[in-house]
Amino acid sequence: MDKWFHKQNKLVQVLLLLIPFVNYITEILVRWSAFLKKGGVLRLIVCIIVTIPTGIIIGWLDAIWTLLFNKLLCE
Repeated sequence: MDKWFHKQNKLVQVLLLLIPFVNYITEILVRWSAFLKKGGVLRLIVCIIVTIPTGIIIGWLDAIWTLLFNKLLCE
């Protein structure tokens, strides 16, 4: 899922991260997919934080971060 997300253009990525319920699901799928492929303690901590309901707010921060730097926060 993380490879699919990163292959999308910036507009699609930002739109996926701005829509409230869609951003929560997108964050969970992309973050856990990246953790399962690459591992790492920081990725695990971010995955856990995103999985709890504050993931919606982190999704909006990721939308801004993606718009500015073309990658997710803490990636």
